[in-house]
Amino acid sequence: MRLSWRDLGTPRADRAHGKTVEIVGWPATALPTTAADYFLLTCEPNCCAGCLPANPLAVLEVFTDRALEFAGGPMRLSGTLVVLEDDPVGWRYQLRGARATGGITRRKLLAASPLVCLPVPAMAQATGPTVDIHSHGGNVIQRYSQSDYQFAPLAEPMRQGGMAVICLAAVSDSPTIVLTGGRLRPSREGRPGEFYAHTQRAFERLHRLVREQGLGIITDAASLRTARPERPSVIVSVEGGDFLEGMPERVDEARARWQLRHLQLTHYRPNELGDIQTEPAVHGGLTPAGADVIRRCNALGVVVDVAHGTYDLVKAAAKVATKPLVLSHTSLTQRPAPWTRLITPDHAKAVASTGGVIGIWPLVELFPTYQAYAGAFARMVDFVGIDHVGLGTDQMGLVGGSTLPSYAELPQLAAALRSKFTAEETAKLLGGNYQRVFQTCIG
Repeated sequence: MRLSWRDLGTPRADRAHGKTVEIVGWPATALPTTAADYFLLTCEPNCCAGCLPANPLAVLEVFTDRALEFAGGPMRLSGTLVVLEDDPVGWRYQLRGARATGGITRRKLLAASPLVCLPVPAMAQATGPTVDIHSHGGNVIQRYSQSDYQFAPLAEPMRQGGMAVICLAAVSDSPTIVLTGGRLRPSREGRPGEFYAHTQRAFERLHRLVREQGLGIITDAASLRTARPERPSVIVSVEGGDFLEGMPERVDEARARWQLRHLQLTHYRPNELGDIQTEPAVHGGLTPAGADVIRRCNALGVVVDVAHGTYDLVKAAAKVATKPLVLSHTSLTQRPAPWTRLITPDHAKAVASTGGVIGIWPLVELFPTYQAYAGAFARMVDFVGIDHVGLGTDQMGLVGGSTLPSYAELPQLAAALRSKFTAEETAKLLGGNYQRVFQTCIG
């Protein structure tokens, strides 16, 4: 059946629940993109970025099986109508399994629409680049031989969802890490030079992914400031300073040779730089070599990431650092369990005290919906403030499932965040805060 915008909110629309309907309207996305598999449909083009009708009866949530291209005008869509009773964001209607059924003229659209939509801000339209501050997207860390290595699509999902930049992380300690007892642990000591050699190969693989998928590389504040999802980019990162083997001068080499701009000190083994949350402490926090590496990064213009480090390590790092710290992927807990990767409010405040940012990760067992995930952002903001929280998905690095399995779904997270934060605040959470830290660190 054909559905008119005037039908929404009437018994005719409600009786169409579960039926195939056809409707025409204008697509609206939370972030700039030319295609998406999730978006909103409105009766008129929006009057300004981030504006949608205040009336939930004038909006359709659209879910498609594959990303639909936007041509800059109205769309005719067909799909299954779903009538909602208690949607947490407040929407009333969804179009599931939607597909485009042909073009539509402005005259026909106006004939099917009410005369006026009342726009108010309802979703975020980020004014700066969106940034994921910790990712292994593209399957960059899988351990296959170079000849058999298969990357997963990365650039296209980033374009679809409006993700401009990711901190793409090689992993330094992989040769000795195994999954045992439900968690990742070191299985043996590394051989001399083993982590260095492995990480050189990991950097090579990362750069090959960048070349093959036409990604850009961010190396300075100006290139991050102008980054856009139409040409997605990466910040070269490494998870674990194990490859340094306690030698700060290797930061210089990685920065010059591999364009490293984001270094996480520790990962899943207590290394020469400090202790980790998931193993017994052996150093009492940050080592002298770890302090020297932080000073070297601050001098060279490399972001220092204290994810996986103990609270003692973070407190010591905050005293040493002259630039903001990042804790790229975690979430908040008031009652930490043994060997948890979650952090307490005091742990988070130690990072924020440097002007830094804490990235919230999408563990599906903790946050099964986008509303729940947005709630994790809100809880961290309550303790450290809106300027110190960001997005750290750990994409393709999580042991379990992810609430945000694809960057193409970023608009759904943006919509959930927008139900709790203003457009300006949402833009900070989805990239603005990290951009500020990066600019301060890089100089």
